[in-house]
Amino acid sequence: MKTLNLIFPVCILLFLGFSCNFKKIKSEDLSDLNLLQGDITLCGNGDFGEVSFSISCEEDVRKKFDLAISLLHSFEYSEAEKAFAQIIADDPDCAMAYWGVAMSNFHSLWLQSGTAYLEKGALALELARSLVRDEREKAYILALSKFYEDWETQSHQERAHRFELAMEKVYREFPDDKEAAIFYALALRATADPNDKTYKAQRKSGAILESIYPNQPDHPGIAHYIIHNYDYPELANLALATARKYAQIAPSSAHAQHMPSHIFTRLGLWEESINSNLNSTSSAICYAESIDPDGHWDEELHGMDYLVYAYLQKGETKKALEQLEYLKTFKKVFPENFKVAYTVAAIPSRIALETKDWILASNLEMPSIELNWEKFPWQESILYFARAMGSIRNGDVNQAKEELELLKANHEQLVRMKQIYESNQVQIQIKTVEAWISMFQGNQTEAVAMMRAAAEMEYHTNKHPVTPGEVLPAGELLGDLLMESKLPAEALIAYEYDLTQHPKRFNGLYGAAKAAELSGNHSLSISYFKQMIDLTNLNEIERKEIVEAKEFLAKN
Repeated sequence: MKTLNLIFPVCILLFLGFSCNFKKIKSEDLSDLNLLQGDITLCGNGDFGEVSFSISCEEDVRKKFDLAISLLHSFEYSEAEKAFAQIIADDPDCAMAYWGVAMSNFHSLWLQSGTAYLEKGALALELARSLVRDEREKAYILALSKFYEDWETQSHQERAHRFELAMEKVYREFPDDKEAAIFYALALRATADPNDKTYKAQRKSGAILESIYPNQPDHPGIAHYIIHNYDYPELANLALATARKYAQIAPSSAHAQHMPSHIFTRLGLWEESINSNLNSTSSAICYAESIDPDGHWDEELHGMDYLVYAYLQKGETKKALEQLEYLKTFKKVFPENFKVAYTVAAIPSRIALETKDWILASNLEMPSIELNWEKFPWQESILYFARAMGSIRNGDVNQAKEELELLKANHEQLVRMKQIYESNQVQIQIKTVEAWISMFQGNQTEAVAMMRAAAEMEYHTNKHPVTPGEVLPAGELLGDLLMESKLPAEALIAYEYDLTQHPKRFNGLYGAAKAAELSGNHSLSISYFKQMIDLTNLNEIERKEIVEAKEFLAKN
């Protein structure tokens, strides 16, 4: 029996992938890992919130480990990896530092491109397994290994779900470990079904985080992930107080400065969104100047898209155009990823479509920033969609049909790439363009039915975190099409429902006001025109709709 008692734990360790022959890390092991090196770049006062993560590594590295975890919780991934690399340099046998490297390469809420991050993460965890002795740390390392195992054959979503289940086990086994609860909550959010309008996973994740928040009010991950969980029209109010606090918790993080604007956008708090993203882009510029003075960091572009969206909802076209002109000066961006591609396509498209400059929309071209658009068919489709809608409204159905074929080709490519969410987004654009082509060909009944289907599809699909909102919501476009069809009462219903999903949108309020006026509901028309005026800075009137609203209110 003594022999069995000795052998059994060894078998368990080997089965879990942990070596019992703990090895010393060699220089060639670290060379293969190709860690990000150098000083950690911190803008502002270097404050990223308060984290206390217990580890068994040398006492001297524990403070640095807490900083690395703070960076990780605010999605400052590159700087987090640098911090973990410094820990490895000081204590090469610190197993959790290698776990940290793997976590820094797992961007749980984003679908990454390429395989380099998977190779690095898998190797880092292999080294972690060869070093770990602490049972709790083994559990963390095993859980993350579930994401990196079989990455050559298993999809991102399948592996992320395995990680979620494994993190739940860590959360259950170590109930006093609040970091386990926080990382489990993030895993729940990462695997939430985008088509589940009950938000079951998000609510569960949010409840876990809210139970911890009172005792750790300055923890960056808790606030950050609460915002991500409630970044939906039906839930946004639950995160408003947290959103207003997060930027104060981690003032040195560009992402922390930006994230509150997700909730501000959901609630139509445009001035707060603008201030949030002005702070975020400023912090991102500071970071870029330290990393690559000739380049622009993706976090700056991400904030710019939200800025443009908010400016347009306030009727401040000039300020939106200033952001576009600034974007046109960019030559180098880093890293080349989906956020950059989205912003580059979305900003010019938003401005043309939101201001109803159909000639500009039909002639849009890709900005001069060099990107491999074959990697980003969803983002590229935004421009095709804008050109198609501009062409239709200019009466050039032939050009619209050409853009439609480009949309269909990109949809097929996304289906082949198994990017389900993205392919659905392009499918909504296809349905919308087909509806408007049908409308301008005189098939009004068919057009309305097709546009209703597009809007319904969009309402059943959650917004991606990369965007403040669709370049034109399908529900709002349904209202526009019904107005073109001389059906103002039905248009009013469409606009009003879309405003519940996209509160205080400039064009949605204008459409509702006009539809109410033409339906004979003058009191409601007055209400919507007043809401438009309340959104805008009357000293900077730049939209003819504002002039119309003022004239209508003066008469009524």
